[in-house]
Amino acid sequence: MTVQPIPEGYPRVTPYLCTDGAAAAIDFYVSVLGAVEKMRMPAPGGKIGHAELELGSSVIMLADEYPDIGFRSPKAVGGTPVTLHVYVEDVDAVFAKALSRGATEVSPVKNEFYGDRTGQFEDPFGHRWNVATHVEDVPADEMEKRAKEALQAMEPPADGS
Repeated sequence: MTVQPIPEGYPRVTPYLCTDGAAAAIDFYVSVLGAVEKMRMPAPGGKIGHAELELGSSVIMLADEYPDIGFRSPKAVGGTPVTLHVYVEDVDAVFAKALSRGATEVSPVKNEFYGDRTGQFEDPFGHRWNVATHVEDVPADEMEKRAKEALQAMEPPADGS
C-alpha cells in the first residue's frame, strides 16, 4: 500500500490559525462562515491541541496558543500580516453576521473594479478575513482599464496636496 504524500481531501495549502480561545473561534467560524467542524483534539487545561474545519473545498486547521513553544496568536504578537480571502454566497449577510458576533470592520463591503463585492473584518481572535461574492465577470480589456483607473485614484495629487 502506497501512502499519498498529500492526504486525500486536503488542499495543497492549508492555513493553520493560532487562537487565544480556539473553542470560541470554532463557534465563530461555524456560525459566520458556515464552516463544518471535522475534528477536535482536546489538550490539557481545557485547551484545543488541534482542530480542523471544512469551508467549502478548503480546510482550516487551528489550535489554542502555546506561548512556551512559540505558537502565539495575532493578539499576542500585535496583529497579523496575513488576510484570509473567502468567497461566500452573500457577502453582505456574512459581513453583518461577523460584526454582530464581535468582529471589527476593517473595510466596508463594496463593489470592486475586478467584479467582486467584498469587505474585510478582523475576527475577535485577531485574524483578518476578506469575504467576497463574485458579482460580475469582467473581460480582460475592461479589467485592464479599471485597474489603471483604480491605481490612478490611489496616487497622491501631483501638487502634493
